[in-house]
Amino acid sequence: MDYGHAVPEAQKAQAPGPASHHGAGPRAVPGPDPRMQWALTLFVMGSAIWTVRPLDLSGRGLVCGALLLVNCVALAARHLPEDRVSPRVALVWLTAGIVAAAALLGVSTSGSSYLFAYFLVGHIGFRLETRRALALAALCSVLCGGVLYFRLGSGHDLLPWTLGLTTGGPVVIGILNRSNRQAVRAAISAAESAERAARAEAKTAVLTERGRIARDVHDVLAHSLAGINMQLELADALIDTGDLDKVREANRKAHSMVKESLKQAQWTVHALREDSLPLVESLTAMVESSGHRDALTVTGTAREVPSRVTQNLLRIAQEALTNAARHAPGGDVRVELTYAAESMKLTVSNSPAIRKVTPGVGSGMGLIGMRERAALLGGTITAGPVVAGPHEGGWQVEAVIPG
Repeated sequence: MDYGHAVPEAQKAQAPGPASHHGAGPRAVPGPDPRMQWALTLFVMGSAIWTVRPLDLSGRGLVCGALLLVNCVALAARHLPEDRVSPRVALVWLTAGIVAAAALLGVSTSGSSYLFAYFLVGHIGFRLETRRALALAALCSVLCGGVLYFRLGSGHDLLPWTLGLTTGGPVVIGILNRSNRQAVRAAISAAESAERAARAEAKTAVLTERGRIARDVHDVLAHSLAGINMQLELADALIDTGDLDKVREANRKAHSMVKESLKQAQWTVHALREDSLPLVESLTAMVESSGHRDALTVTGTAREVPSRVTQNLLRIAQEALTNAARHAPGGDVRVELTYAAESMKLTVSNSPAIRKVTPGVGSGMGLIGMRERAALLGGTITAGPVVAGPHEGGWQVEAVIPG
């Protein structure tokens, strides 16, 4: 016997379907079948109408009929959704219901009127908080037990007065049902919170991956196209001078940069596929392709590092070399890779420009991208002018990566 009311149809409509995982309404709390609940209610009403006596239009029969109607209405009201009945109204309605049930038990001479008390008390435990539910259950036991004890009306000697005391017992079933429903609600709420957290984490992962791809695209397209554009502009300017050797040189460099762009595209594919690249060999090829032979110095014992460290260090070096070519054309460039016990340090420095700097506006994302890459590895980036040494007046980028 379940004294909990049915889940309202409005709540059932919110039950999770295929679209609920995309932010639909909250999930409904599972509950008893409403058809079964109504069947029980109608059974109690029908049994009372069939068995409770007297029922007529005069005297005691009229009072018995009126109390029977009140009991039926009070019992049917348990199917009202909780959000439509305030706790105060529920307390008044259920209190009036158990008083009417005890009164019907006293006025009737026979029948199953005691079923109203059992079912109402069970619903009291489901609908009200525990303290009030227990108080009303005790009141129902006292009223029904007192009615039967003092034998109000003939025929009550057929029922032991202790039966009235048992009418408060179903409150325990109602309280257990309410506790179970609250536990289910808590579990559903926790599951929804976990699902929201998982969606947020997945969204963050997507945004992180988009940022990574954006940096790679910036590294390949922005750098390569900027260098090729510089050489083509130089070749265009040299055509008017008639110096074909210099035009051919600029054209040769543009072709060389195109080839380098293809290689950079391959590196980008490797990075997106998480392929592992040899750091020293790849860095050597990158430095030489930028026109600076024997510019790389490796200090310490080279060791194998994770692919993500290799990929991000190569991108940082590429950004620094491109910036050196753009802002200090003709200047000397030095690249140092230092393996320490618990870290790696990459330093790219350049001397001041010895040729005219072609005016241009960068994307402004270079240094930001380098800092983001270093942060992904738990490292740091420092960049600033060189104040001493052979590259004084130039620029230096230093990346320190743990591991």
